[in-house]
Amino acid sequence: MNPRVISFHYKLTNSSGQTLDSSFGDEPLAFLEGAGQIIPGLEAHLTKLKVGDKSHIIVSAADAYGPRDESLVVEIERNRLPPGQIKVGDRFRSSQYPTPLTVIKVTDSHITLDANHPLAGQDLTFDVEIVAIRDATKEEIAHGHVH
Repeated sequence: MNPRVISFHYKLTNSSGQTLDSSFGDEPLAFLEGAGQIIPGLEAHLTKLKVGDKSHIIVSAADAYGPRDESLVVEIERNRLPPGQIKVGDRFRSSQYPTPLTVIKVTDSHITLDANHPLAGQDLTFDVEIVAIRDATKEEIAHGHVH
């Protein structure tokens, strides 16, 4: 059986009910089934739905961005980052970490950085609507993403 391309609208909320992201009113999100393009807990639910289905899906942290790892929080000397104003929430890339580092604390001499995904450790809620499902093309399968 060939992988499929599933297109869906979603509204993502955290456990407090705060909307974190939404595709409603914009283009739907499309992913190649089995290519690891979306979090595993969401993909597992979406692959069972059909066009027109709407669903309320709760994805545990373990099946989303995983638990927080406090070993990914590091404090460095201020002079190790580019000069200029650095504030909480700024993000930097590093060859040592797969995700961007987020500044979580700033002092005159040190900066504390967090390499956890911003949604690590959080259960996530998705309200979804499947808008299209089709077989993936040979090119999409070969390249591992939707064209």
